[in-house]
Amino acid sequence: MLKSRAKYHLGQIVRHRKHPFRGVVFDVDAMFSNTEEWYDAIPEDSRPDKDQPFYHLLAENDQSYYVAYVSEQNLIADYSGVPVGHPDLPDLFGEFEDGQYPLQVQMN
Repeated sequence: MLKSRAKYHLGQIVRHRKHPFRGVVFDVDAMFSNTEEWYDAIPEDSRPDKDQPFYHLLAENDQSYYVAYVSEQNLIADYSGVPVGHPDLPDLFGEFEDGQYPLQVQMN
């Protein structure tokens, strides 16, 4: 039986360990739950283990806003205190406070 505990929580700001983007966690999968095509598109030497939490992020970089799907091993907490500017944040979260976003909607 898989026993997995997510390190990051909804509304928390995280950043990618290798790539220059950060985002707000809006959903968590206990283990990989995307398509095999998505997984196979990752270079083999960079593919994360599937048996770990994966996070859905409202992400941003210097050029754009988007939704990202990232393994726990590739994330670190962002304690910069700088809010994320993703335009969809108000749909799910309240105003930025104490370094995170409070959840404003009921999620299943």
